Amino acid sequence: MKRTSQYLPHSIAREDRADGSILLRSNYELGPVARCTSDWLHHWADATPDVIFIAERSGAGWREESYGATLDKVRAIGQSLLARGMGPDTPILIMSGNGVDHALLTLAAQYVGVPTVPVAEQYALIPAAHARLLQVVELVRPKMAFVADAVQYAAALDQLNGIDIVASRNAHRSMSAFEDLLRGDSSVDLGAANTAVTPDTIAKILMTSGSTSAPKGVLTTQKMMCTNQAQIADALPFLRERPPRIVDWLPWNHVFGGSHNFNMMLANGGALYIDDGKPAPGLFDRTLENLNMVTGTLCFNVPMGFQLLLGALQNDVALRQRFFENLDLIFYAGASLPQDIWEGFEGMAMDVKGEIPLMTSSWGLTETAPGVLLQQEPTDRSGVVGTPMTGTQIKLIPDADMRCEVRVKAPNVMQAYLNDPAKTAAAFDNEGFFITGDVMRLVDPDDVNKGLKFDGRLGEDFKMLSGTWVRAGQLRLDVLAGLAPLAADLVITGADRGEIGVMIFPNMGALKAAGYGLDALDGALTDPELRARLQEKLASLAIDASSSTRISRAIILAEPASMPLGEMTAKGNLNFNAILSRRAALLDRLYDNDDPAVVKL
Repeated sequence: MKRTSQYLPHSIAREDRADGSILLRSNYELGPVARCTSDWLHHWADATPDVIFIAERSGAGWREESYGATLDKVRAIGQSLLARGMGPDTPILIMSGNGVDHALLTLAAQYVGVPTVPVAEQYALIPAAHARLLQVVELVRPKMAFVADAVQYAAALDQLNGIDIVASRNAHRSMSAFEDLLRGDSSVDLGAANTAVTPDTIAKILMTSGSTSAPKGVLTTQKMMCTNQAQIADALPFLRERPPRIVDWLPWNHVFGGSHNFNMMLANGGALYIDDGKPAPGLFDRTLENLNMVTGTLCFNVPMGFQLLLGALQNDVALRQRFFENLDLIFYAGASLPQDIWEGFEGMAMDVKGEIPLMTSSWGLTETAPGVLLQQEPTDRSGVVGTPMTGTQIKLIPDADMRCEVRVKAPNVMQAYLNDPAKTAAAFDNEGFFITGDVMRLVDPDDVNKGLKFDGRLGEDFKMLSGTWVRAGQLRLDVLAGLAPLAADLVITGADRGEIGVMIFPNMGALKAAGYGLDALDGALTDPELRARLQEKLASLAIDASSSTRISRAIILAEPASMPLGEMTAKGNLNFNAILSRRAALLDRLYDNDDPAVVKL
């Protein structure tokens, strides 16, 4: 099958060391790296001033900002920030979701060397999550906070004592309207401030997910972000040859949406149309409405998003044609894409235009800004996250089963966590490699150019009563794919027990669409038809399973994971320890053979 998109073939150097570790690095040199994000903005504002950079929905259409207009507004806002005394030690807390004003403020702050701190809007919109917002405030001590609407965020704003508030809409007298920043201030030396921005200037403070420990503030420099875009473009040269376009919902408080995708458009003269829908019940229709207006040359999403999109494309011939006609790349992240979804997109692409866009994934962390590995060569299967990008060195520490702990050294790796020297020191080994805690396997131990496959996290593994180790991270992904579409997410159980179990957070939209009952018994769903269907799926998964992968029992949770109670992070990741602790009674029921809600094999 012919595949579109030029790519850099994998060429990886391997060094096997006496201590058993393996070093991997790209044989290609890292390409030119910009000084800072404003250099990209200046370049494209000069080269293509009338081309659209950023857009959001406005009424029946879009509010669109060209590169030229974006630069003018960024410079005016930068002047206003300087006039208000903002600088490297006065961070701006951004509490709202993706939006044009959010983008302008972010770029203006980076233009003059002021760090921004984007946080999940749920922290401000959900009263029970305000404690997490205040935890961030205590850590970063911002001087200014931005919201899209002062009324919508009023409850959270009332708690930000002594912080200047800027709002795009409904600003009160004690606040500043975003329009005030757009007026600028010619009394300041904007040029000098921009010149003073160096590759080591802090651009953003991104909060880690907090799924395994308290959230940490990652000091993200200009060099980290600019290096990563050079690495990505080295691997995917088509980005430099045709300006990309995306219609994207991924949140900017997350490094994937806010650094990877956002900066990819800016670095390559592309266009970012903000999708105000999401792959969730009641919100995905908005995504389809947006895609019927604008489609991208690249498509980024999580597996659930691609599952919903595939179904929609199967039912809409016109949208299917528009979606694929200029598509260069399908990129999934967050979990492995189920193979049937992968093959569904391949088949559609071949039907529409006789060739397949590059279907791929990557791997990285908030601390790596984010990309480290990228599968830039075409592959026929999901789950492969690729090889080290240019300028990146990987240390693999294999165990007896050739599962490899992954450590990273590269110019896109952070130097420190905010105000936490102890955790910073613990994050690096004695050779300066960042300790990720993630585990990989070589797809082919004899050919490193075949890439690596994600295999879980060290902290998620556990031992059963039999002494058998369970690699819970990869098992969770495999089971989640096998239980689609019934399960939205799940927790693998069995530590110090005799059998592996699973606590399932159901996909309520799929259950309702299939007509299953939602009656519950003390927090667990009990519909007999649903339990029978789940048992069929578990039996299918068990056919080729070993003692370390066989799921013997399951329970379907009636209550979704709670972000305010710490069961789910703002990025949508489950905090497994918090769930098992808070739902200890349900965990005990899972191992009670007489409980009517338990599905057993």
